[in-house]
Amino acid sequence: MRTRSRHKKEVKVVTLGCSKNLVDSEVIMGQLSANHFDIIPESEKQHPEVVIINTCGFIANAKQQSVDTILEYARIKKKGHIKRLIVTGCLSERYKPELQNEIPEVDHYFGTNDLPALLKTVGANYKSELIGERLLNTPQHYAYLKISEGCDRPCSFCAIPLMRGKHKSKNIENLVVEATQLAAKGVKELILIAQDSTYYGLDLYKKRRLHDLISALEQVDGIEWIRLHYAYPAGFPLEVLDVMSASKKVCNYIDIPLQHISNDILKSMRRGTTQENTMKLINEMRSRVEGIAIRTTLISGYPGETKEHHQELLRFVEEAQFDRLGVFTYSHEENTGAYALDDNVPDKVKTERADEIMMLQQSISEQKNQLLIGRNLKVLIDRKDGDYFVGRTEYDSPEVDNEVLISSKDYYCSVGSFVEVAITDAAEFDLFAEPFSK
Repeated sequence: MRTRSRHKKEVKVVTLGCSKNLVDSEVIMGQLSANHFDIIPESEKQHPEVVIINTCGFIANAKQQSVDTILEYARIKKKGHIKRLIVTGCLSERYKPELQNEIPEVDHYFGTNDLPALLKTVGANYKSELIGERLLNTPQHYAYLKISEGCDRPCSFCAIPLMRGKHKSKNIENLVVEATQLAAKGVKELILIAQDSTYYGLDLYKKRRLHDLISALEQVDGIEWIRLHYAYPAGFPLEVLDVMSASKKVCNYIDIPLQHISNDILKSMRRGTTQENTMKLINEMRSRVEGIAIRTTLISGYPGETKEHHQELLRFVEEAQFDRLGVFTYSHEENTGAYALDDNVPDKVKTERADEIMMLQQSISEQKNQLLIGRNLKVLIDRKDGDYFVGRTEYDSPEVDNEVLISSKDYYCSVGSFVEVAITDAAEFDLFAEPFSK
């Protein structure tokens, strides 16, 4: 049974949205813990005195989930189960006046850059000396490392700059300190995240320095995998591929959201690239890094997307043969460049097109997985789930990619450890494996 100190204030942090929000919540909890607060796990049903909700405001579905969560806790507060309700994050940054008017039960609303003020409200002091100190919400063996904040890109569909501001890189020295602290806690895999990771360094160093950052992180003892997310295609620094190819720690994996392939749509999206340049970059990645797994995300139903544009996108997915792929349906967001356009693709059509893309990707993924049968791979064990130990290869990121399943009835694997396995069977998004000893 979990015991709590009577001398500590209790607080629960509820996190919604992406991995970048998760890191923000981990920082909030780290600061509160340093101020002698008792952090109550989000999964616990018992409600503490203070609840902080870290919201997402990216697209319509995420905004609705955030609003629903706020309303749920507002009802709990009305019943007297919690004393103070605080809302922070992207939704609060973007819609604070509307939220204050519509949900007055919330005691305080804060934006994405208001951490010191938030802490002061609950009786805590912001401790600037806690560089990189966080309470991890991920399993102990992997963590997200946010290398920058905000975004300078003008993408017409995206509201991130409205909520996160301009791009701001963290310096290499502080990121190495943070990575070292994470390794000391048992973290073995670093997942580098940002709104635009390939823009890293331009503001601080006047040139792109993502490859230098990765090289510095490679020197951190205890870190065995370094994974790159959210690489922007326009102006991609090819030096990153050389570091990836030469390194034993950098996973042969890259997440590069391409969004579309039609030149008409890319131009309207203000992506700063073309179909020709996109294909050239994909080919460059595969030629420079043998066996690289490329993950992308696409948007279906952008304003003006015709049936022909959609067919062009399907042909691209078939030709590019992505290892991992996800699809969003377009969300018409206020104050973005695309908001002035006619949102003329019906929601039903958006969903049908997204489903068609994912059906095609399912077939591609199954074919690729079948080719892995008989291969020996290194797997990081994430958890035990029912009759299986569940792990990932270097070609898979947590939550979004394929998983490797090992029978817990026949084998034992230590969660958080690396295991050498032989792939015995495969499905669309799962691999089945048996451990072996060298």
